[in-house]
Amino acid sequence: MENLIALLVAAPLLGAAVLLCGGRRLDAVGHWIGTVLAAVSFVIGVVLFADMLGKGAEEREMAQHLFSWVPVESFQADIAFQLDQLSMTFVLLITGVGSLIHVYSIGYMEHDERRRRFFGYLNLFLAAMLLLVLADNYLLLYVGWEGVGLASYLLIGFWQHKPSAATAAKKAFLVNRVGDMGLSIAIMLMFAWFGTFAFGPVLEATGETSEGKLTAIGLMLLLAACGKSAQVPLQSWLGDAMEGPTPVSALIHAATMVTAGVYLIVRSADIFNAAPDAQLVVTVVGAVTLLFGAIVGCAKDDIKKALAGSTMSQIGYMILAAGLGPIGYVFAIMHLVTHGFFKAGLFLGAGSVMHGMNDEVDMRRYGGLRKYMPITFVTFGLGYLAIIGFPGLSGFFSKDKIIEAAFAKGGTEGWILGSVALLGAAITAYYMTRVMLMTFFGEERWRHAPTPSPAEPSAEPAAETRGEYEVPHPHESPKSMTIPMIVLAFGSVFAGGFFSIGDRFMHWLEPVTGHDHGHAPVSAMTVTLATMVVLVIGAGIAYVQYGRRPVPALAPRGSLLTRAARRDLLQDDFNHVVLVRGGEHLTRSLVYVDHSLVDGVVNGTAASMGGLSGRLRKLQNGYARSYAVSMFGGAAVLIAVTLLMRAV
Repeated sequence: MENLIALLVAAPLLGAAVLLCGGRRLDAVGHWIGTVLAAVSFVIGVVLFADMLGKGAEEREMAQHLFSWVPVESFQADIAFQLDQLSMTFVLLITGVGSLIHVYSIGYMEHDERRRRFFGYLNLFLAAMLLLVLADNYLLLYVGWEGVGLASYLLIGFWQHKPSAATAAKKAFLVNRVGDMGLSIAIMLMFAWFGTFAFGPVLEATGETSEGKLTAIGLMLLLAACGKSAQVPLQSWLGDAMEGPTPVSALIHAATMVTAGVYLIVRSADIFNAAPDAQLVVTVVGAVTLLFGAIVGCAKDDIKKALAGSTMSQIGYMILAAGLGPIGYVFAIMHLVTHGFFKAGLFLGAGSVMHGMNDEVDMRRYGGLRKYMPITFVTFGLGYLAIIGFPGLSGFFSKDKIIEAAFAKGGTEGWILGSVALLGAAITAYYMTRVMLMTFFGEERWRHAPTPSPAEPSAEPAAETRGEYEVPHPHESPKSMTIPMIVLAFGSVFAGGFFSIGDRFMHWLEPVTGHDHGHAPVSAMTVTLATMVVLVIGAGIAYVQYGRRPVPALAPRGSLLTRAARRDLLQDDFNHVVLVRGGEHLTRSLVYVDHSLVDGVVNGTAASMGGLSGRLRKLQNGYARSYAVSMFGGAAVLIAVTLLMRAV
């Protein structure tokens, strides 16, 4: 069975190579090749999972060593894979949800001339993400990490004819480079201090390493996680990434790229457990981001950008849980998996709405779509109920556990983190209810609103022209799009309860992550009741504002906070002032120092030597009488000095 591990990566990698190098002769079947190879990887994952279930909890880890890339004395860079309960969880999520997104893309990208290349990029993305979670050392993980960054750049900017898409891809690439520097520095520190970057030896050495060194490594790993998982302060790229096709948004925001940072922290659990200061910073970053993303999501009228703010917030919950240590590792991964179902379903539902609305993304031009898109309405609605934590659905079981774990941290820190998590749940209920009401309920505002130029030219045209207005004809999406949405809706409903029966998921991951129940100052029932109260409050406020009143065609000016949230809480303005302008001033200062000081010293020294040599050169004039006078003068000086020294 160990020999099958490499095939998990090889199948989508083969698909990427064939589709990107095969040329136009594969245009007619390229989407099927990409989808089948993604499904093959999922089937292999299921086979390995079944084999793993047949073994004892402590015997489930499998390894496959392919070859040594750079064996140079103590520097041993191996191409080797490790499959345990943690990586298996990610394998099933990545390949399962990824395969569904491939199927959805068959219908969504049907009329795109470059569909073959799109599926090649999707396969490349899956291969890189699988390499990341299956690597048995940090160096090979870094290869997958960079591969994910490259694939995301290609997919976000897939419609490069749009300047906004090209800019968004470049922005995502550059922001992620900042985080990637953190991972590269962490790997260098590991090799310098531990002599290896393999998971096993590095994590075993934490017990014999000073807390200061582990804190440095932990903070660098956190910086890397902030970049990939769009956490404060490296979150600015996530909203702009919506410029890519909607299946890309579902893939990046649900099952793959943004979850990589959570995986990195949980995989490095022993480092953070031994570095409490770094662990505290992780919880602070998660708490700040879950509120940051939620507030941004409240003010967005673009349906995809509202869901992007939601993703930022939900990943903040996971990072918060991962920062809680053994109390929260299991719940971070559990919420990651349930989030993979309902967030992928929400994004695919948003794409279905856009497909039937001439690629319109402004929710103020939606309304009353539930009767025109019944399947989309039901599946999107179930995802909505799951993400707000409605009792019995997946989000209820996973997010409530994170809130409980935050309170179980104990002390003032536990109360603060638990309260922040509760506040985030209230805001989540508000902005997701707002999305639901503006899209599927109320007046059919699209009948009278002008439609701007399409944001995504992939969907079929479905509008008739009436004077100056283009009126959409909302319709349900084809089965290739609705079937994946239905499957994901089942996961949104049942996954959380299935994982929670008998603490099934906890027992599954505990051999890898460990688990500590902590000492909660409040009971689980109290937390559940508090969560239900804030859920009702948040949804109720949204209903009063958007369910009982007509939605205006143009967004009102709003409060100062609302205006700031529409601009992503001024994150781009902050980056421009502090980083762009600051970088420009720093660069100019360095250029001035370089020209005036460094070059000045070098050029001044050269000029002085040139002047001195020019003067000395005049002594060598070629006349014998001048040389004789010089020799006579030198001899006279020497005699005078000798006589003077004797007299003294």
